[in-house]
Amino acid sequence: MSDQWWKNAVVYCVDVSRFMDSNGDGVGDFRGLTQRLPYLSGLGVTCLWLLPFYPSPGRDDGYDVSDYYAVDPRLGSLGEFVEFVRTARGLGIRVVTDLVVNHTSSDHPWFRDARRSRDSTYRDWYVWSDEEPEQQGKIIFPDKEDSNWAWDEEAGQYYLHRFYSSEPDLDIANPDVRDEIHRIMGFWLELGVSGFRIDAAPYLIGDTGIEDEMPQDPHDFLEDMRGFLSRRRGDAVLLGEVNLDPGERETFFGDEGDELTCLFDFIMSGAVFTAMARGEAGPLADQLRRTPRPPRTAQWLNFLRNHDELNLSRLPEDQKQDVMHAFAPDEEMRIFDRGIRRRLPPMVDGDRRRIELAISLVMTLPGTPVLLYGEEIGMGDDLGTEGRRSVRTVMQWSDGPNGGFSTGEDLAAPLIDHGPFRYQDVNVADQRRHEDSLLNRVERAIRVRKESPEFGWGSWSVLDTGDRRVLAHRCDWLGSAVVAVHNLSGDDVEVRLDLHAGQQVDDVADLFGNDRFEPLDPEDAVFALSPYGYRWLRGRGAGSEVAL
Repeated sequence: MSDQWWKNAVVYCVDVSRFMDSNGDGVGDFRGLTQRLPYLSGLGVTCLWLLPFYPSPGRDDGYDVSDYYAVDPRLGSLGEFVEFVRTARGLGIRVVTDLVVNHTSSDHPWFRDARRSRDSTYRDWYVWSDEEPEQQGKIIFPDKEDSNWAWDEEAGQYYLHRFYSSEPDLDIANPDVRDEIHRIMGFWLELGVSGFRIDAAPYLIGDTGIEDEMPQDPHDFLEDMRGFLSRRRGDAVLLGEVNLDPGERETFFGDEGDELTCLFDFIMSGAVFTAMARGEAGPLADQLRRTPRPPRTAQWLNFLRNHDELNLSRLPEDQKQDVMHAFAPDEEMRIFDRGIRRRLPPMVDGDRRRIELAISLVMTLPGTPVLLYGEEIGMGDDLGTEGRRSVRTVMQWSDGPNGGFSTGEDLAAPLIDHGPFRYQDVNVADQRRHEDSLLNRVERAIRVRKESPEFGWGSWSVLDTGDRRVLAHRCDWLGSAVVAVHNLSGDDVEVRLDLHAGQQVDDVADLFGNDRFEPLDPEDAVFALSPYGYRWLRGRGAGSEVAL
C-alpha cells in the first residue's frame, strides 16, 4: 500500500512559526519542529503538512511569498529544513508543503521588476489592464478589499489580485510562469518533500479574468503539474484546497484521477457541524450518500478545523444559520459573513464528550483524517486576535513559562493565558500524565484508525439505525468491513443494527469507543450509546477472519 500511502495516512497541519522555538527568539523554527518529531511520531502522525515557511513580508501569514526557493530566516536555513525532512522520514513521517503559486507578494523581485517597465521580462508574468475592468469576480476578503484590481502608480496600470492587493496574481496562461512553477516543485522535491498542498486551487486555473488567453483547457495545467510530480517522484501527492459546489469540485480529481491526488472535503466538514448543531444524523447521512467515490488513486481529506475560518459558504442557508447560532452566536466569532473563527473546543464549550465525538467522526468518515496542530489536546482560540489568526495561537507544551513554546518574550503569536483553555490547564505535558486525557484518547484513536484501512480504502454505505439521532456507516474493502456508530445527541439512545449484510456473522469485535461495552450478539445487535457516544465495530465471518 506504500505506493498509495495517502489512502490510510494521518495528516497533521503545522505552522512552523507557532509550534516550537529552539533559540528563544519567540518564533518557532525547524530545529524546534525537529525536536518535536518524536512526539508527533508517538501520536501516530504519518504526514506533516507545513503552512508556508518561505520568506515573506507577513501581510497574509506567509501566503504572500517573496522567494520560493528559500526558508524564512527566522525559521532556519535550507540545511535545517533538509535535516528536518530527513529526521521525519526516519520516523516514518512524510512532509507536504504549501505551494502558493496563484499569486506572489508585491515585494517579490518578479513583481518589483515587472512594475518598472512594460519591457520587463517579468511584465507578462502578471495580469495588467489599462482600465479597471467593469466585471468583477468574487471578492474573497470583503472586509479588506472592494475590487479585484489595484492601481500601481509605478507601472501605470491596474493589476489583478483575487486576494489582497499586496498579492498580485500570476498569469498562469504564460508558459514561462508554468515552467517556473515546475522548477519550484522540482526544487523542493529534491530536498525530500512528498508533495504539495495547492492553495486556492480553483483560483489557480479559473476565475482569472484571462480565460480567453488560456491556450488550452485550464485543467490541463493541473494535469501537467501532476505529470511533472509523478515523473520526478512517483509517490508524491497534490492536496487541493477546492471549496466548490458538488459536481464542480470533483472535476479537480481529473477524469482519470490524473490531476489533484486529494481534495479537502469542505462540504463534509459543513455537514459534520450541521449534524452536531442539530443533534441529528440526517445532514451527515445525506452527505455520505451524495459523496461520490473518488477515482481509484484519489482520496477525500476530512477535517474539523483548518488554519483558516470554518467556511460554511457551501451549506444551505438554513444549515448555515443553525451552525452559526449554535457555535458562533456572537458577531466577533464570525468572519467574512461565511465562516467561524473559532477552534472546536470553545465551540462546544469545552464539552469533552462532544470533542471526542467530533474527532471520532473525522477519523472514521470515508477518506483520510487531517488534524490541526493542538487539536489532539483540545487547544482553544484567542478572539482578541484579528481575523483568522484567532485559531493560530502558539502550541501549548507545558504549564511552564510561555507554555513551553519559547524562552523568549516577544512571541510570534498569542499564547492563551486566560479562560478555560489557558496553557496552564491545557497542555501536552499534563495530558501525558493522565491515562484518560484527550491526548491519550486521540493517540489511541489514531492507532486503531491506522489498523482499520477500510475507512481509507473502502467503499461506504449508510446503515439504518431507526433513530434520527444516530449515524451508522459501513466501509468495505477486500472482503472486510468496519462499522462506525455515532450518537449526535445529548440523549441516551438504544441502537439496533443488522450486522449480517448478506453473510453469516459469528463474532463482533469492538475496535474503539467512548466507554466499555458488553459483547454484541450478531443475531440481535442491540446496544446503548451514552450522550455523544460512539463505537467502532468489526465482525468476523463464520470460520474465518473476514469481517462482516
